[in-house]
Amino acid sequence: MSAQYYVSPEQLMKDRADFARKGIARGRAVITASCIDGIALIAENPSGSLHKIGEIYDRIAFAAVGKYNEFESLRQAGVRYADTRGYSYSRHDVTGRGLASVYAQSLGAVFTAEAKPFEVELAVLELGATPPEDTLFSLNFDGSIAEQPGHIIMGGDTPALREAWNAYWMGKDLAAAGIDEVIRAAALVLPGVGEGPGDAHLLEVAMLERTTSTGSHRHFRRLDTPTIARILGAGK
Repeated sequence: MSAQYYVSPEQLMKDRADFARKGIARGRAVITASCIDGIALIAENPSGSLHKIGEIYDRIAFAAVGKYNEFESLRQAGVRYADTRGYSYSRHDVTGRGLASVYAQSLGAVFTAEAKPFEVELAVLELGATPPEDTLFSLNFDGSIAEQPGHIIMGGDTPALREAWNAYWMGKDLAAAGIDEVIRAAALVLPGVGEGPGDAHLLEVAMLERTTSTGSHRHFRRLDTPTIARILGAGK
């Protein structure tokens, strides 16, 4: 009988983490930011149907980078969780913190127990009455979770994106900025996108509106390509 090849737990976890990081880095980036008008979600995504950004519940949105089939299954599970909890208890019992905790448990279980970790990074965003009351949670492939102040950048060359984003907002107050300026800043920072209106089709943009025009309890709104093109063109 041949001896079984031994791999230390430390090396196994490192190999899984390296594998997941490489997969996530190959994906196009997503930027989410809290501003005066609400929470903006901007993704470099030329696909018109395979969304990286979505609505979970009344004031909660989801953004992801990595393997589409993996983060789409997590998005759908989040919608089912929110609908079930809201129906069983109250709509106010569905929170971004609760959803992020459920995602963290699922990602952690897959990372430690399954043969292959999820190659995804997630953001769970909950709209507040004012920018300081917005909550933005980032979740890593291993189930680690962190509340981020103001914005989250995921995917691609994240350190370079963060440096460019911080350079743009140096001396400016992101929380006081309007949604249009945030979209233009993201288009400038994302490497595969330009600032011109002709690049609007390369962006997927949505927002959690702080004030809805219809007065609905649902605050998620997706921006179409002509609207994005108008916003980018207004910055010229």
